[in-house]
Amino acid sequence: MKLWTDLREFFFPRICPICGKKLLLTEEILCTGCLTGLPYTHILNSPGNEMERSFWGRFPIRRASSLCYYARGSKISSLLHDMKYHGARTACIRMGELLASELHPSGFFEGIDCLIPVPLHPKRQRTRGYNQSELLARGISALTGIPVCTDALHRIHHNPTQTHKHGYERWLNAEDLFALSDKALPALQHKHIMLVDDVLTTGATLTACADVLVSIPGIQISLVTLAWAKGL
Repeated sequence: MKLWTDLREFFFPRICPICGKKLLLTEEILCTGCLTGLPYTHILNSPGNEMERSFWGRFPIRRASSLCYYARGSKISSLLHDMKYHGARTACIRMGELLASELHPSGFFEGIDCLIPVPLHPKRQRTRGYNQSELLARGISALTGIPVCTDALHRIHHNPTQTHKHGYERWLNAEDLFALSDKALPALQHKHIMLVDDVLTTGATLTACADVLVSIPGIQISLVTLAWAKGL
């Protein structure tokens, strides 16, 4: 067994998605240096936390959390850029696993019926080849067992990317952006769903998702992101 492990590590070395160093046999997902150096929010499952309060008055929210704080030019910023634009599929899944491993013991995922990643427009997904939020959700699902639902929400406008927009521009860009599928209404009635996205900035995109989901009778909405751009 050790021989096969050594051969696998030699020919297919596991790489830290943040710094690019080869992982040691004792390291999982991230190298020890990057793992300990992440700017953790430590929100976990704290009811009424600041991130959750930022959505109060926008839609009825059950709980919200994020793994790390986001800052421009940071390692997290570089990782998110790779996850979106450089085909870092494995990093997306691994970061979902890390997020789940940190939040799961606090009971954050308890009672969640399904994970709904924020959808991309089909044209953008074809160009990119994947949806980073979906892969993040699949990483969460791998550790929690919660199913991922990708057919409840559709992005109906191929709008410009939010990356270089700020404040009010993001809200305008997210107006009437999503629609429910025909399957969503019967499947999600009286369910507790969790929206999954890579980074929270103004909350415009997540609020746009929730705006259409709240029309489903008895639905409860929570959300989780890998990073939170607090104060941006």
